[in-house]
Order: sequence, then structure tokens, then C-alpha cells
Amino acid sequence: MKLNNQKRMASKVLKIGLKKVKFDQDRLADIKEGITRSDIRNLIIGKAIKAEHRRGISRSRARKIILQKRKGRRMGKGSKSGPHSARENGKGRWMAHVRLQREFIKELRDKKLITTKVYGMLYKKIKGGFFRSRGHVKLYLTENRLFENVNK
Repeated sequence: MKLNNQKRMASKVLKIGLKKVKFDQDRLADIKEGITRSDIRNLIIGKAIKAEHRRGISRSRARKIILQKRKGRRMGKGSKSGPHSARENGKGRWMAHVRLQREFIKELRDKKLITTKVYGMLYKKIKGGFFRSRGHVKLYLTENRLFENVNK
């Protein structure tokens, strides 16, 4: 019993591929009589013709990996892809760097440990990226005798 036309019409009506169209084996005679699209639609409503479910991609493995990463696993050198700048934002790093140094010199100025002129000079140096860290600011102050023994 050839049902090629019925299968083709059903695939068009259901908007799926030919391989996904499944016929009920008990009602093949009814399906053979279906020669128009409306007949095929009625057979689909009557469950004589069915569409096989689409196979999706399971997310269970992905969820498992995400849970592991939340715990800090799977974060070694071999798991990292892309440049360092892709994982850590350069601008964010710079902002944190500069804010910390500016906060430090403001503290020193407020405590009257450095003058406003020295503060201005340091501020500009920080803006220019002269200092590596807060410790470097301290070192600079002690080496240039702008302030003796910064213990902060």
C-alpha cells in the first residue's frame, strides 16, 4: 500500500519532514482514502496521522557543569579560553586600582599627613598611571621624603 502522496501532504500540513510523519497502522485504509489536504487535516485531528516529536539537545550536562563552576571547579588553566582581557575587564581593573590609590591619598590629606600641593601632585601621578599599587604610593612618599613613615 503506497501512501507517498498522503505522507507528502501530511508533512506540508504539519510543516515537518517526511521522516517525521507517522501513520497509525490500524487506520491505513482510512489514510489511503485521504486525497485532499482537508482529508489529511481531519486524519491529523482524528490521530490517524501523527508528527514525531522533535529531538532537542539535553541541558542536563550543561546544568551540571554550571553547578560545578559555581563551586569554583573547572576553572584551571586548561578551561580558560580567550585572552586575559576577555575574562577580566581592563577598565574595571583600572578603576579599582585608581579608586584605591585616590582614597589613600585623600585619607593622608584629611589627616594632615601630606600638604594639598603634594596631594595634587600625587593625584596627577595616579591619573597618569605612575603608581603600581597603594604600597607603591607609600614607597614613593618615603623615598622622596614627602612624608615620613606612612604606616597605613
